[in-house]
Amino acid sequence: MSTANTQGATDAAAANPRPELPIIDVDDDASDSTFGDESDASAYSASVTSSILNYEYANGRRYTGYKKGEYLLPNDETEQDRLDLLHHVFLLLLDGKLFRAPIGPNPQRALDLGTGTGLWALDFGDEYPSAQAIGVDLSPIQPTWVAPNVKFYVDDIETDWAYSRDEPFDLIHSRQIGGSIGDWKKLLGQCMEHLKPGGWLELQEPEAWMSSDDDTMERATASTEYQILCNDAAKKFGKEINVAHKFKQMLIDAGFEDVREEIYKVPIGPWAKDPKLKEVGRYFLEHALLGVEAYAFGFIGKVLGWTHAECQVLSAKVKAEFRDRKNHMYIKTYFVSGRKPS
Repeated sequence: MSTANTQGATDAAAANPRPELPIIDVDDDASDSTFGDESDASAYSASVTSSILNYEYANGRRYTGYKKGEYLLPNDETEQDRLDLLHHVFLLLLDGKLFRAPIGPNPQRALDLGTGTGLWALDFGDEYPSAQAIGVDLSPIQPTWVAPNVKFYVDDIETDWAYSRDEPFDLIHSRQIGGSIGDWKKLLGQCMEHLKPGGWLELQEPEAWMSSDDDTMERATASTEYQILCNDAAKKFGKEINVAHKFKQMLIDAGFEDVREEIYKVPIGPWAKDPKLKEVGRYFLEHALLGVEAYAFGFIGKVLGWTHAECQVLSAKVKAEFRDRKNHMYIKTYFVSGRKPS
C-alpha cells in the first residue's frame, strides 16, 4: 500500500511522484496448475422483481431497461454475484472497514453512488444506526427489506441530483463506477454541492488494467488483448473505465482539500505468499471470472462490433490465463478521498 496526502492544488504541484508499490511475493509451494473451474461463488444479495420493470436481454444476459444504452454491463444474478464478491474483497483489503476517509464518529447522512446490490449502504446503516444511508443506481437490484435508516432509489447519477441541499451528506461514496461516467467534472461538482462543509468524498476504484511484477503479462497475450480492447471501447463509448489513477488530480481540480490516495495491489488468484493477499486473491479471482464476459459483451461486443462467438472465444482464453498458477497478475485498486472546504 502507498499513501499520499495533499493540501490543494499548490501542494499537489510540488508533490513527489507516487512511490513504487512493493512486489508481491509468489507462493511457490502451491501444487495445482490451475486455480479451479468455473466460478460457482454464492451470492447473498436479493434481487428485486416487479411487473413494471422493463429489462433488456442480450447474449444470454439481462440488462437494465432504464436509460437504455447508457450502461453497458448486465444486472442479472451473475452480475450481482460479482458485485457482492467485490464488496467482500474490499472489506478484506480494508480489514473490515467500509472507507478510509476520516469522517468522524457520528455521521448523519451518507450517499452511495452506483450502489449495485446495496451492500455498502446496508453495512454503513448497520455500523451507524443513527445515520441515514442512501444508495442510488440505475438498476433496482437491492434488497426490498432493509433497515429503516437505509433507502434505495433508482436514478441516474449523471443527471442533476434531486437531493435537497438543505440535507447535505457527511460522506459520499462510490465503488467501481468507471465506464459509467461521461462527465466526471459534473459528477464531482455535484458531490461538492451536496456535501456538508468538512464532509468527505471517497472514490474506490480498481484500475481497469492488469499488471505483473514478472513476465506474466508478456505471456498472457489474451488478457493483454482483452484489456486493450476494453479500454479502447470505453473511450469510444465516451465513458473511460481506466480512470482510477486520475482521481487524485480530479479531486484537487474540483476544489477538494486534504486529498488522500491509497493504492493496493490485488492479486488475481491465490498465488501470493502473504496470507492476507492470498485470501484476497482467492475471492478476487472469482470476481474477475464472473466479469470477463460481462465486459467483453458490453464493451468489445456492443461498442467495437465483435460477434457473440468472438467475445466468447476471447473470454475463454482470458479466464484460462486467470486460472493458470504460473500467471501472477494483479490489479491496482485506488482509494481516493477529499474533504469539502469548511
